[in-house]
Amino acid sequence: MSQLAVRALSPQLQQAAITQLHEVPERVAADIEALRTWIQQQPHLRAREDDQFLLSFLRGCKYSLEKAKLKIDKFYTLRTKYPEFFAVNDVDDEKLRKLINCGILVYLPTPLFECGPRIAYLRSGVYSADEFKVDDVARAMEGIQEILLLEDDYAVVYGVVSIVDLEKASMAHFMLMTPTSLKKMVVFSEEALPLRTKGAHFINTQSGFETFFNLFKPMLPKKSQKRLSVHGNNLDKLYEHVPLKYLPKECGGENGSIAEGIVELNKKLDEYRNYFKENAQYGTDETLRVGETTDFDNLFGTQGSFRKLEVD
Repeated sequence: MSQLAVRALSPQLQQAAITQLHEVPERVAADIEALRTWIQQQPHLRAREDDQFLLSFLRGCKYSLEKAKLKIDKFYTLRTKYPEFFAVNDVDDEKLRKLINCGILVYLPTPLFECGPRIAYLRSGVYSADEFKVDDVARAMEGIQEILLLEDDYAVVYGVVSIVDLEKASMAHFMLMTPTSLKKMVVFSEEALPLRTKGAHFINTQSGFETFFNLFKPMLPKKSQKRLSVHGNNLDKLYEHVPLKYLPKECGGENGSIAEGIVELNKKLDEYRNYFKENAQYGTDETLRVGETTDFDNLFGTQGSFRKLEVD
């Protein structure tokens, strides 16, 4: 078996991978090869087979080969069926770069408590609700997340803590969402991405947010629901989970800045230009699938909207 093309973990991360993810260093090469062999045996599936890529799925599934198979299959199935939501093939797409430059999502440089989950800072409402659709936003975020799963060992081993800042969100931004689009994003995040959400904190919430939150929350598994926290404008509650020093400078913290994060993401997109071009060749062909297919149209329901909701 050829030498693995993967990054070595720091001693602390390696110990966490062993104790929390059930990683057996001596068996990693065989585990990756087993997942690669399974992919090659699936007539409907064209997936990346890079060692680091496959390792992220194994770690994200705590080395359950069966769960990794399901997750990687759904990762490509959803991207093939809903490319407008989940497939980034051109990093020079104008809408993608505009959303990145708005700072819709940045990852802060220092993980929580120095060696813990990566901190994601999301900002809703920083983009024009007239110019962008929810699928534009979802696609941009998926591209950023894919780079994270390839590069960030803290995120893959310890997971991600998200802070969702709704200070600039308006009712127009909430109205962009539909039950169908919410369900798509939840299913992709929970069942396709090999990144574990360790917590999600909603801050600076606006009037009407609770209505949408109460629709969104039941879509999540019970375990994920328990990891959601709504703090409103009471940031002292947030600091109990994420101390101020770990927030960006724009929030009074010491953990980099949103502006710096935007610059870094643009650099990463440039570096991954060819990688994302290659993504166009990967996906699924349902006519070749052996066994049952998932009826996503029925799962996600019809394309409704929230426009008839009464919001105080």
